[in-house]
Amino acid sequence: MRVLEASREMTKVSLDLRAKGEEIALVPTMGALHGGHVSLLERARGENNVLVMSLFVNPTQFAPGEDYEAYPRDRAGDLGKAQEAGVDLVFAPTVEEMYPPRDKTPVRVDGLSERLCGVFRPGHFQGVTAAVAKLFEIVRPHRAYFGKKDYQQWVILRRMTQDLGMEVEVIGCPTVRDPDGLATSSRNVYLSEVERAQARALPRALRGVQEAVRGGDSTPVPLVAEARRLMKEAGLQVEYVALVHPETLEDLEKVEGPAVVLAAVWCGRARLIDNMELGEGEKEFGGDVLYE
Repeated sequence: MRVLEASREMTKVSLDLRAKGEEIALVPTMGALHGGHVSLLERARGENNVLVMSLFVNPTQFAPGEDYEAYPRDRAGDLGKAQEAGVDLVFAPTVEEMYPPRDKTPVRVDGLSERLCGVFRPGHFQGVTAAVAKLFEIVRPHRAYFGKKDYQQWVILRRMTQDLGMEVEVIGCPTVRDPDGLATSSRNVYLSEVERAQARALPRALRGVQEAVRGGDSTPVPLVAEARRLMKEAGLQVEYVALVHPETLEDLEKVEGPAVVLAAVWCGRARLIDNMELGEGEKEFGGDVLYE
């Protein structure tokens, strides 16, 4: 496994591999690798000739006062997990390498970025799209793999690649959950034992919406209200709960086809997000999730 820090070197390696007919996969990460990341790496490894993992804590997607400085970092551990997963190349640039001093070109997906998490984290998705667009240009992957736990991010990145005509397939992979139902996340390390027990109310509430829709309930307002009540009752600070169209992310007046229920909460100092798909794609989410 090679570790590269220079953009030009990474691009040269990728172009040489493409010229030889190799198919390149990219799994972008901010490090602090967990089971969710490993599942992305394993899938990408099985579907491509060359596997590249990026390792970069992107400062532009953190607002002032957020946890950029405190965000979990474990470079040695991450490289070890990457090697075990069969990664061929790790692209680990510095902030200066990714954002030169004269870098002035924003990448923004209007309409999708201002909803849901975008309301509470202004500028967050512009930071994400800027970094990912750069990674696509530097690494030149054929396919890029993202976890659907960050559902809004996945939708935005698909739209960005379509609108800009990028020749990369953005693949969404199922959320990986721990046995108690909580979606794996680098920020789960912030949770105390008591907070972890509280946090389980998040997937439980979303699963309640999923089961109600399966049972024929198609009215979003009371479903969302009940999910919010259950999470607040558990002591979570709820930012939003929404039942939306899976592509436009617009609130639904009635569930008549595929939909997604999403939520963001605070539990202690951890901001947690989760979602579950309703209808098409639902089988990818939590079919065997265990709840203690």
